[in-house]
Amino acid sequence: MTSARSDFGELLHTWRDRLSPADAGFAVTRGRRAPGLRREELAQLAGLSVDYILRLEQGRARNPSAQVVGALARALQLSRAERDELYRGAGLLPPQDGTIGTHVPPGIQRLTARLGDVPIGVFAADWTLVWWNGMWSALHGDPSMVPAGERNLARAVFGAGAARTSVRPFRSDRAEGAFAASIVADLKDAASRYPADARLDRLVHDLRTTSEAFAQLWTTATASQHTSDRKTIRHPEIGDISLDCDVLVVPGADLRMVTYTAAAGSDDAGKLDLLRVTNGRAAGTLP
Repeated sequence: MTSARSDFGELLHTWRDRLSPADAGFAVTRGRRAPGLRREELAQLAGLSVDYILRLEQGRARNPSAQVVGALARALQLSRAERDELYRGAGLLPPQDGTIGTHVPPGIQRLTARLGDVPIGVFAADWTLVWWNGMWSALHGDPSMVPAGERNLARAVFGAGAARTSVRPFRSDRAEGAFAASIVADLKDAASRYPADARLDRLVHDLRTTSEAFAQLWTTATASQHTSDRKTIRHPEIGDISLDCDVLVVPGADLRMVTYTAAAGSDDAGKLDLLRVTNGRAAGTLP
């Protein structure tokens, strides 16, 4: 076993013990003995198995991928310097400047956990979903059930894979086609700022090849960033729910926080409350 592998396991264990379960979105119950996150909680946040977390900490699992290390860094709410240290501990180069970042600052993760009544998803500059809270899963379905490479809004709108099939039916109050055009405009903007990003280049190539609508918009869409909207989502358990969708830019990071809210006392606010109580599994069926 190399020193790097041992260092990686020690870092993982140390930072897992450090993170407050409440700040990670978990209820703290009486009699809890773990000083920080349990292995199963870290596994849930990172989308990994508990056994794999154990083997990583013990140094028995070698060569974790950059995708796994990135997921662990986000789940552990590491600073950028700590994230880079974790990559080096795994024998990997940290993400380089000039590529689209997927690191979610600890403050944003705490915010998504503490605003537990509001569905919140955090997206990278290429509209890849990199973080979400429980209410986001209750409203949209659990993103961890979608392959990591498919957790992208552009793939959900224009693709033909798991992202497209997993998205719940919705309609936007904006002019027809405006939502799709704004997503393409955002990707064109990202491509101009990250010309060397391989993942973005692959995303654009895939969609231009497989989607005639995307290919046409890529040549015609003008700057029209996706910001605020009102959307009606058809939920499989509670039916249609109309919510205000706001997109907030994260200061100091090229990330977007997408939030869904309803006016206090409205029927849609009541439906959000029902989602919170039932975790998206309300009794009954759609009309």
